[in-house]
Amino acid sequence: MEYMYDYDDPIVISCFDRSCNMVKPWAEAGFRCYCVDIQHPEGETQDGNIIRVGADMLDWLPPFKPIAFAAFFPPCTEVAVSGARWFKDKGIGALHRAIGLFYASIRIAEWCNAPYLIENPVSVISTYWRKPDLTFDPCDYAGYPGGEKDLYTKRTCLWVGGGFKIPAPRWREPRMDSRMHLIPPSPDRANRRRVTPRGFARAVFEANNPMREEI
Repeated sequence: MEYMYDYDDPIVISCFDRSCNMVKPWAEAGFRCYCVDIQHPEGETQDGNIIRVGADMLDWLPPFKPIAFAAFFPPCTEVAVSGARWFKDKGIGALHRAIGLFYASIRIAEWCNAPYLIENPVSVISTYWRKPDLTFDPCDYAGYPGGEKDLYTKRTCLWVGGGFKIPAPRWREPRMDSRMHLIPPSPDRANRRRVTPRGFARAVFEANNPMREEI
C-alpha cells in the first residue's frame, strides 16, 4: 500500500539539488522532500513526494515544519582546488558569491535541528571554515542499491552535523577511474559533474532515516 504523507510529518530538504537523487530514497519511504535549485522552474512543482523549488538559496527558507534530514550541495566551481589556476582570472567577486552560498548552507543547516550534510569537492572551504568530517569516492558506496553506475572516483568532502550518522562503506572496484574529468565541455557539464551518486544517497538514507529501527 502506498504511504500517504501526513502534513505534520517531518520533511526532508536538499538544497542546490537539480537532480533530486539525494532525496529519492526518502521520497520512496514516504517523506515529503523539497529540492531547491535556482535552475528549477520558478515556484514549486510537485511530483509525488518530491517538490522542486525554483529559488535562490540566498532568499529561500525551509517550510516551518519538523525536518528529518537536510543536504546541501553549494556550487563548487569557484572554490574547488582543481580549478585553482583560474581563480585570479575569475576575480574576487566570484569567490565572494561562492563562499556566500556555502555560508547560506551552514546557516540553514544549523537552524534545521536535524542531521545534515554539506557536500563539496576538495576546496578552499577547508581554509575558510574547517576541515571536512569525511572524504569519499562514489565507488566507496557503489555496493548499495542504485550504485551500479558509481564505479568511479571523484574525491568529495562532507561537513556534517546535527547527529548525522556516517554510513558504512560498501566499496566496489572503480572500473571507470575518475570519469568526471572525461566529460567534454558543454553548457551542462557542471550539472553533470554535480549529480549525486545514487549508491551514496541510499547509504545516507539507510544510516539516517529516523524510522530505520521500525523498518
